[in-house]
Amino acid sequence: MAQTILQNPAPRRAAKSAAAFRTISEVAVDLDVPQHVLRFWETKFPQIRPLKRGGGRRYYRPEDLVLLRRIRDLLYGDGYTIKGVQKLLRENGAKALAAGADEPGTVGAKGDKLASRQRAELEDLLTELEALRGMLDGPDR
Repeated sequence: MAQTILQNPAPRRAAKSAAAFRTISEVAVDLDVPQHVLRFWETKFPQIRPLKRGGGRRYYRPEDLVLLRRIRDLLYGDGYTIKGVQKLLRENGAKALAAGADEPGTVGAKGDKLASRQRAELEDLLTELEALRGMLDGPDR
């Protein structure tokens, strides 16, 4: 009779506390962005300053994670450019920008108002262009 060998699955790590530092790989998974993007953002946003230990390993604080999440949301969700986010950080500071994700009336809400105003202007422009196109096409088409 053949004996079956039970294999232990890889041991699971206990979830880290909210105050624990995170490695770049953990942050990349949490934010769903590649690690090279996080390194690139460090060059563009001086407010992102992870601790660097031996061998250049990065350790992100919880407040770094909040700021990175907000930057990701502004870039990927709200359509800001890197220069636009840099301007927001210069004008409002990293703490205000990070807080803007949750608090109404802060940077996040201003960005939402700006985006909706721009969207309305673009929709008006599209309506005008469609009307002009109709005039150019004439009644024959």
